[in-house]
Amino acid sequence: EVRLVESGGGLVQAGGSLRLSCAASGFTSDNYYIGWFRQAPGKEREGIACISSSDGRTLYADSVKGRFIISNDNAKNTVVLQMNNAKPEDTAVYYCVADYFLSVSDMRTTIWDYWGQGTQVTVSS
Repeated sequence: EVRLVESGGGLVQAGGSLRLSCAASGFTSDNYYIGWFRQAPGKEREGIACISSSDGRTLYADSVKGRFIISNDNAKNTVVLQMNNAKPEDTAVYYCVADYFLSVSDMRTTIWDYWGQGTQVTVSS
C-alpha cells in the first residue's frame, strides 16, 4: 500500500523559505503523481503543486506559482516542496498526496486516493 510521510513543517518569517519533504513508498507502478494540498482554518482545501514520477511534469496553483518548487529525489523516493518568499497566507496544514495518474490538468478536479498525515506550516508577518 502507498505510504506518504511528510516532514519539514514549522515556523518561518514572511519572506523566508521552508522545505517540505514527502517520503513515498509502496507504489506498484512507475506512473503516478505526487502532490501537495494545504488547508488553512476556515478555508477550503487547496491543491498547490504536483509532479509526475515518470517525466517530471509539474503543475502549480496560481497562488504559489513562481514561489514554490516541487521536485523529485528519486534516489531517496522523496518529493520536495521548496517554499520561497513565504507569505502569511501560506499558513496551513500541508498534506502530501499521491495516486496513479498518467497526467493531471487540474488538481481541483482530481481525486487523490493517498494522503499523508499532514504537517503544519506557519508564516509569521
